Amino acid sequence: MSKKIVIKIPELTQKRDISLRELSRLSDIRHAALSELSNGKRTNINFSHIERIADALGISDIREIIDLVEEM
Repeated sequence: MSKKIVIKIPELTQKRDISLRELSRLSDIRHAALSELSNGKRTNINFSHIERIADALGISDIREIIDLVEEM
């Protein structure tokens, strides 16, 4: 089986009780890009986006943002 990297945006926004638009504003990442990451529709991951999400939410452990899962 192959593995897939998942960006845990829905969990992050729910845990912090913020909207995707608010995360977009805090991280200075386009709402559309966050939405694509959230829905797994973006195949390329921009690591500067991960850094900006971490900075915006005060995250120091990348495992809070990224997960590696088995693809079915």
